[in-house]
Amino acid sequence: MPEPLPLDVIIELKECQIWQQDHPVLSDVSFSVSKGEFLYLVGKVGSGKTSVIKTLNAQIPLKTGTGVVAGYNLSKIRKKDVPMLRRKLGIVFQDFQLLTDRSVRANLEFVLKATGWKSKSAIDTRIGDVLEKVGLSDKGFKMPHQLSGGEQQRIVIGRALLNDPDIILADEPTGNLDPETSEGIIKLLREISLTGRAVIVATHNYTVLKKFPSRTLRCDEGKLVEVKTDEEIELEQL
Repeated sequence: MPEPLPLDVIIELKECQIWQQDHPVLSDVSFSVSKGEFLYLVGKVGSGKTSVIKTLNAQIPLKTGTGVVAGYNLSKIRKKDVPMLRRKLGIVFQDFQLLTDRSVRANLEFVLKATGWKSKSAIDTRIGDVLEKVGLSDKGFKMPHQLSGGEQQRIVIGRALLNDPDIILADEPTGNLDPETSEGIIKLLREISLTGRAVIVATHNYTVLKKFPSRTLRCDEGKLVEVKTDEEIELEQL
């Protein structure tokens, strides 16, 4: 059964150990995220950013400490409940992971049908809603290869929104994009957080982080620490 959290808190980890393959990469991880909060997760390659994301969506088991995400206890979650947790999460990947053999609309329809949607009119309405939200209402008929990288990432964000999740987890969402397009993606994710969803962005793109500052956690030497100042962010880049 889902467990209650404080009213506005949607994610809470306490004294957790985060694993990367078969070894611990972060220890004593404790943080909480509120509904509608926009949070950056930064750190060098291999420092544990992606492992935190994978722990939050139950892809990596939580073996030590306590973690509650959208009401689900990560250390006690049963295998059959993992899909229910993931419906409360929207995942945005660096490499898009769109199905290349079908149109944008068919990509989105595939996800809805796979998660139990039956009504054609409801499916069409929902697809129209998310395409409008990401600014691509006129691109539903296009194939993924006909879109720019930024447009593909907007479709991926739309896909993440299909089931109206409480949380968006974005793992290096600007990793393959030019600076101007990257800014547009971060602006869109920030707008999504204003609708009451928690948004966590794992990134090493310090340009967007400085341009659109927000609460920031850094994976550093086996710990997850809160970054307080721009100077600390500058040091991270060295």
